[in-house]
Amino acid sequence: MTRKRRRLYMVLAGMCVLGIATALVLTSFRDSLVFFYSPTDLAAKPVAAGRNFRIGGLVKDGSVVKDGVIYHFSVTDLKNEVPVTYKGMLPDLFREGQGVVAEGHLNDSGTFVASNVLAKHDEKYMPPEVAAALKKSGEWRPEASN
Repeated sequence: MTRKRRRLYMVLAGMCVLGIATALVLTSFRDSLVFFYSPTDLAAKPVAAGRNFRIGGLVKDGSVVKDGVIYHFSVTDLKNEVPVTYKGMLPDLFREGQGVVAEGHLNDSGTFVASNVLAKHDEKYMPPEVAAALKKSGEWRPEASN
């Protein structure tokens, strides 16, 4: 085997190792990324039950129900809504009609089971993802944003 051929095999082996490493890194990122969806996005393209993602929109007026330490409420983008269940303490700034982002997964019955709920920071704040989703759905209320 000539020196040129050995060098070619080493370069090819190095490229294969680099390709495998890249594929492993991209696969691990895909599993840990948390995507954002609005209720309309979920209606158009359902997410598999058990996969973690974020849902954002407005807390539907009259939808908050407390059952011990479990809260039930609906997140809406004024076109569609998704029922949400959260066990724990909600943020102090959590209110009906305000922007919210919840992180969790859908259960088999289609209810979003939140593991984390984020509320607005001040009276004019709305999470950027929620504002973009409302603009996209045509239900944007500028007076509710920053």
